[in-house]
Amino acid sequence: MSALLVLDSVSAGYGPVPVLHGVSLEVAAGSITAVVGANGAGKTTLLRTIIGQLRPTGGSIRYDGADLGSTKVEDMVRRGISLVPEGRGVITELTVDENLRLGGLWRRDRAAAQVLLERMYELFEPLARRRKASGHQLSGGERQMLALGRALMAGPRLLLLDEPSLGLAPRVTAQILGMLRTLRDDTGLTVLLIEQNVRSALAVADDGVVLSLGSVVASRPATDLAADTDLRHTYLGF
Repeated sequence: MSALLVLDSVSAGYGPVPVLHGVSLEVAAGSITAVVGANGAGKTTLLRTIIGQLRPTGGSIRYDGADLGSTKVEDMVRRGISLVPEGRGVITELTVDENLRLGGLWRRDRAAAQVLLERMYELFEPLARRRKASGHQLSGGERQMLALGRALMAGPRLLLLDEPSLGLAPRVTAQILGMLRTLRDDTGLTVLLIEQNVRSALAVADDGVVLSLGSVVASRPATDLAADTDLRHTYLGF
């Protein structure tokens, strides 16, 4: 498979504080790539740099063959990139239906947006039963489904996910991560997954990248990483 996203020697940080140090990785089109590592490894900074919230201080980021360096954050969704941030980002004052429609607001084809909305309710059945419930009435798992559904309403080719299992029960985590495989298989969606639940992330991913102190220390098929006992003990804590 060809690479949809390519990072070449990317460095980034916050003001004078460097966080990423020459990160290089590729995300194949139609694949799930999991980036794993300990707290402070730079995983969230990596996503913020890709989406344009942080500008790299070195290196390049290419998406579908084109440089993302000058792309504004608000234009990323039009380029086919959606982000589900850590903490879910649901607008709690709005209903489930309103949150989902907000995700597809920029789409001009209203009929297509309505079809996609119904697809979200098919994919996330708990949300279909709570269309008129406000965000603050939802459970943690339902909020994560809503955040994911809202991002998908934009019709992305590349989905960036930051810690989707945070605070969720193992059963709900398995359900949500399993949906990523369904989306990959059914639509060809490409996913870059940031996740501290290493076992679950590597179980669902095609490829894995281990980040440590802002640098890539391993990049292999996910099954190979999961089977590497020394690497797991040194960098992943299990």
